[in-house]
Amino acid sequence: MIESYRELTASISASLAQLRADIPETTRGFSALAMAATKPGTLDKKTKELIAMALSVGARCDPCVGFHADALVKLGCTRAEFEEMLGLCVYMGGGPSLMYAAKALQAYEEFGGERAPAAA
Repeated sequence: MIESYRELTASISASLAQLRADIPETTRGFSALAMAATKPGTLDKKTKELIAMALSVGARCDPCVGFHADALVKLGCTRAEFEEMLGLCVYMGGGPSLMYAAKALQAYEEFGGERAPAAA
């Protein structure tokens, strides 16, 4: 169980640093692909990150959820935008995606995204 997405992404980042040293051509290629795919074009960077988060939820990739939640918060993604994307994840992926949507919302909040209003 993921206790902290901040800790998870920090841990994975350390492992990725080792991979960059061990297989530099592969990781440079992946980095170039990521930069090309996320470069703003017809779709802006936030829209592309929302798509990446939806795919992360569908793939059930905890590190991906963490990295994309962090990116979306930094890009100013609102809670409403984030939750609307999660609704599509649930529609397309059913129960398992519902469980990961909850985890994704946890990550979004952990990285500083808007919290839900307090219940009255």
